[in-house]
Amino acid sequence: MLAARNIQYEMADRTRAISCGGVGAFHVLAQRVGLVKALDRRLHLLKVHLPYHESDHVLNLAYNSLTGGTALGDITLRRTDEAYLDALGAERIPAPTTAGDFARRFAEADVVRLLDTVNELRPKLWRRRLSRAERRLAVVEADGLVAPTTGECKEGMDMAYNGVWGYHPLLVSLANTGEPLYLVNRPGNRPSHEGAAAWLDRAARLVRGAFAKVCFRGDTDFALTVHFDRWSAADIGFVFGLDAMANLKAMANGLEERRWKPLKRRIKRIVQTEPRRRPGNVKERIVREREYDNIRLVSEHVAEFPYQPTACQRAYRVVVLRKNLSVEKGERMLFDDVRYFFYITNWTDRTAEEIVFFANDRCNQENLIEQLKNGVHALRMPVDDLVSNWAYMVMASLAWTLKAWFALLVRDGERREELLRMEFRRFLHAIVMVPCQIVRGAGRVLYRILGYTDWTRTFLRTFDRLRQLEFT
Repeated sequence: MLAARNIQYEMADRTRAISCGGVGAFHVLAQRVGLVKALDRRLHLLKVHLPYHESDHVLNLAYNSLTGGTALGDITLRRTDEAYLDALGAERIPAPTTAGDFARRFAEADVVRLLDTVNELRPKLWRRRLSRAERRLAVVEADGLVAPTTGECKEGMDMAYNGVWGYHPLLVSLANTGEPLYLVNRPGNRPSHEGAAAWLDRAARLVRGAFAKVCFRGDTDFALTVHFDRWSAADIGFVFGLDAMANLKAMANGLEERRWKPLKRRIKRIVQTEPRRRPGNVKERIVREREYDNIRLVSEHVAEFPYQPTACQRAYRVVVLRKNLSVEKGERMLFDDVRYFFYITNWTDRTAEEIVFFANDRCNQENLIEQLKNGVHALRMPVDDLVSNWAYMVMASLAWTLKAWFALLVRDGERREELLRMEFRRFLHAIVMVPCQIVRGAGRVLYRILGYTDWTRTFLRTFDRLRQLEFT
């Protein structure tokens, strides 16, 4: 079928085109929500604006990631593309070295101001684009992630718990839309929870501008018991994992058997047509043939009991998940094993099963971390110290924020949820990497689309909605 043989190339005479035609929509989005003006108003890092303003530098790095760039050096591909410059109405854009110098201008207070500048725009968009039902509960998640670097002279780098040299950023995100609210850089040897409470508090104040209630969610590192009473008094819910300490195991073992209920996992996907026959499990067969140790899940049960941490003045609800496991070697069963997983919460209106499922949904934040690392490439750490790399990761991660904002403008029936959860690379090919001819004249920049995909209709309808968007 691939029968083309006499393939030739030639240069077009006057046609100017770019492969990332969707970037124009995101530039309009940045203007309409007031991001450009807010960056110039709040950030004061340049003494003279000749020729660039603060917003030019920030958006230059964001657009580099948004158009498929993976490193600072990829900016060169865009700044030498005349059609790309015409598409954004620019005479020139900052070079990679200039972009790196701009990141070095940041002090810690400037990075926090940059985060707050972007965040002050979010509640307006949430109130306008999320329904009242979607704004009943804001789920704020926190996690630490290791950002490795091969450099040896980067100030602030250190060895992480897994032996990797680099940094250990803290990510605080909104699970409802997958937006990174706060991204905080730290040395590689710092614990995951260090400083997390203060950033969670800031996130709670932020989301309360649009959502009725707030809930914190995280793994065992973020079960900061010293803050539980304060969060409960402020009407903030929380569901955290809890380390399987000896006293908790003893309490779980002491529960009567009638208090344990079997856990029925939710069906991941309902097959609408006739189900296909499942192929044989090759991995399972090899494990048995070679007589490797094999741990197999037999059953799961849940129960709950009250528990008062030492740092708290009241008891909280602990939900315990008991996994009954079978340890096998080849065809022989060696012994049974029982493992406990604990979750602590101040919620009282949900069943134990719902608490377990809610806590397990935290895995979606792992997907966000993966996208920031290897999709947006915001954690490359290309500059030479902790604060400048912090500034870089915040500016580069703005590409993911623009993706989320664009998805919020899509109507429910037009695949909004699919765009929100979509991997960044697929999003680039669906929405951003649209080949367009660029025509400038008569006070406008015309993007003439040169191809059609199944996302083109959604893109055009959303762009029409975007042009009518105005924030006050």
